[in-house]
Amino acid sequence: MASRVVELFSEVDKLRAQLLHTVEDCQRVEEGVSHREILTRIENVILGIVTSLSKDEAPVLALPNRSSWANVSFDSAIGLQMSSETSVTTIRSDCASSVTKFAQILKILLVIYRLVQSNSYSTKRDIFYNNTQLFGSQKTVDSIVDDISCMLKVPRRSLHVMATSKGLISGDLCYMEEDGTRIDCHSSSAAVAVSSNIGGIRNIVSSAKFVMIVEKDATFQRLLDDNFCTKLSPCIIITGKGVPDVNSRLMVRKLWDTLHIPIFALVDADPHGIEIMCIYKYGSVAMSFEAHSLTVPSVMWLGLLPSDLQRLQVPKDALIPLTERDESKLNSLLKRPYLTSQPDWQKEMELMQQSKVKAEIQSLAAIAPDFLTSIYLPNKLRYGGWV
Repeated sequence: MASRVVELFSEVDKLRAQLLHTVEDCQRVEEGVSHREILTRIENVILGIVTSLSKDEAPVLALPNRSSWANVSFDSAIGLQMSSETSVTTIRSDCASSVTKFAQILKILLVIYRLVQSNSYSTKRDIFYNNTQLFGSQKTVDSIVDDISCMLKVPRRSLHVMATSKGLISGDLCYMEEDGTRIDCHSSSAAVAVSSNIGGIRNIVSSAKFVMIVEKDATFQRLLDDNFCTKLSPCIIITGKGVPDVNSRLMVRKLWDTLHIPIFALVDADPHGIEIMCIYKYGSVAMSFEAHSLTVPSVMWLGLLPSDLQRLQVPKDALIPLTERDESKLNSLLKRPYLTSQPDWQKEMELMQQSKVKAEIQSLAAIAPDFLTSIYLPNKLRYGGWV
């Protein structure tokens, strides 16, 4: 059994050795922001408003623009990070189109101030339901909390506002939650919900050889049903169920910082899957201000590769033609700043462009029902079939 494990993971171990050479360069120590400092920054915002009012001027809030590529720069060791010189969006209190947002921001600043002051926590959902009439939708609260985090230059978790996680994790992993609850992810039949307080996790114990990010919940559940974590033990699998939430990204980053083991991505061979993988690896424009704690530039693309479709001769009726929207997304991805440092990814994406087809991971079932877990993934890991 031991010799089989050594043989199966020899390429994975080689990759880990390569990554460890660069890990010291990529280590990031996130400086904590004290409660007093957070309160001071909020007080300074309010002081600016009061000062404007005392001068009979309409108060204005300036929020860094979190939706513009012009505001981000690319660093291969960090990913997409917000530039120091960023354009801002002005929220005026005397303008009909922005007065509501102005009021919403002030209300959430008040909530955050009280939470930090009392060292208590709330969820974004609680904030919304405390004043549904003002906020209108949960999405509004989610966006404003991130805007405030960016404006104050404070990680969201330091604002004492939590978000319910949508991600799941399973495999060779145990850890302690901040409240002392011990979490064991070893069950082969049921996954554990990703913690809502990643910063509070401690005492991580794992013998895993690798972490595998799984794009979709359906694929993740299939891996659980096929006892993937037992067959390829020791390993950890995690899914953000599509576009990942911040907690899922923080968890992947936490595992990388703690374990320093290879992290692979298993996504559909389509532009959407590639973009999701890029979010884990390089981050997103909207959350570029937190890139230091969210990105894992060491993520490797394990599958499904466009070249796999030809190599494995996936049946044509399992392939899906690219739509105009897919082609537009693919063109957009190829122009992203991080692609110049990934020539192998470029080749795969150009192959997709030329073939004009995409495929879901489930398409491998057209070869054999258990092809994904019994042949495809074990061989990929054994022979180093990642890019």
